[in-house]
Amino acid sequence: MNEQESGPFRSNPKEINSRQGHLFIISAPSGGGKTTLSKVVLNRFNNILYSVSYTTRSPRNGEQDGVDYYFIQKKDFEKRIETGHWAEWAEVHGNYYGTSAEFLDKGLASGRDMLLDIDVQGTIQILGNYPDSVTIFIMPPSLETLRKRLEMRGTESRTTIKRRLLTAEKEMAQKGLYRHVIVNDQLSVSIEKLISIIEKYHYKEKMIS
Repeated sequence: MNEQESGPFRSNPKEINSRQGHLFIISAPSGGGKTTLSKVVLNRFNNILYSVSYTTRSPRNGEQDGVDYYFIQKKDFEKRIETGHWAEWAEVHGNYYGTSAEFLDKGLASGRDMLLDIDVQGTIQILGNYPDSVTIFIMPPSLETLRKRLEMRGTESRTTIKRRLLTAEKEMAQKGLYRHVIVNDQLSVSIEKLISIIEKYHYKEKMIS
């Protein structure tokens, strides 16, 4: 299997209509700030439902099961691939990541706006099933800045950081797939821009209804 391999689209793509919720997708290279910015959105809009991703990697320091990710065994993840459980899935750096299709479908059908924090390959898959998703890409100011952020984490080896930077370069080259792009140079400015984007869709729908 390749270093990063994505699963096939689910059948019967679903187009989000005006009676359903909006699906917001935030992507960024590892260390780009998407986790921090996603938390800001959830704190600002407490009625937006967050889709917690599943992963087979081990929890990092301070991560909680069911909050940051659902941590599951590789064999369990692969079984769910076979049963079509995932709206999107990928293998990244030897670990699986995936999003529950059932959770998304139920949330959107109930009229809730939802937030996904996933990578570029996952976004491509999600757009195959949910083409009206609001996609937002968080760009680091430069690869050098990203390298420094990854080093400051103190959780990854030099080899892992080098590999993540190579992946980041490929992801940044695909930013044109996204409706909105935010360069995360100053966090406070990035927060303002992201909130403005979310409000554009989140409140417009509420005002119409």
